[in-house]
Amino acid sequence: MRPTCLRALAVVVSIAVVAGMTGCATRPTGQEAPRTSVTPFSTAKAEGPLPVGWGLKQLSRFKRDTVYRLVADPTGVTVIEARAEQSASGVGKRLNVDPAAMPWIQWRWNVPALIASADNARRHAEDSPVRVIVTFGGDANKLDIEDRAVSARVKALTGEALPYATLMYIWENKVPVDEIIESVHTTRVKMMVVESGAARIGRWLDYERNIARDFERAFGEKPGRILSLGIMTDTDNTGEVAVAYYGDIHFSPKSLKKDAK
Repeated sequence: MRPTCLRALAVVVSIAVVAGMTGCATRPTGQEAPRTSVTPFSTAKAEGPLPVGWGLKQLSRFKRDTVYRLVADPTGVTVIEARAEQSASGVGKRLNVDPAAMPWIQWRWNVPALIASADNARRHAEDSPVRVIVTFGGDANKLDIEDRAVSARVKALTGEALPYATLMYIWENKVPVDEIIESVHTTRVKMMVVESGAARIGRWLDYERNIARDFERAFGEKPGRILSLGIMTDTDNTGEVAVAYYGDIHFSPKSLKKDAK
């Protein structure tokens, strides 16, 4: 394959990885219909298989996979450890959630160290030690010609089109909290910074976001149904090493914090 084709392949498949956590692209640990609730990681055993419905999402056979495994945190609760070494892949599950009924998302993670050269606003430095990825349905006829073309290329290479929209919560090095970074590849992937800088590395941090409100701010419209949920730790662009830990993720009809954003 010619170098230009390889570069195009890498760009398109990288979009599919961060956005395409649904359908055939995942390898679920158990067969099930999309659920309206998320099976917690804490229900599984350390060093055991992923909870039912969660599956590994491979980037490409041309790239290394991030290694995910269930481990016990210092309190004995089962969490997911992600270890990326010049690699990118994710863990995801299919869902069928109405964000109008379940507008809040809560999760926790722990990042021991940042990726020094990562910058999600730059094409060749798009890595993050942690990502919580949510995909949404919608009317594909509303997409512009460029985004339709990107989705068609992804479908040709991976067997599935991009979701209508994808919202990611990430940890950035310098971009301020609450800033939105649009993917350099497509307007249908937006990254919301929920943590920035190294001040709080090395500890378990809890988050809560109104995902319906965040979606409206990012895409300028009300969200469709939530189709999937995923996590990803990636260092394929920077070539660095990153380790991170993910705790349970929940959708909720109401806030658990008085000062939630």
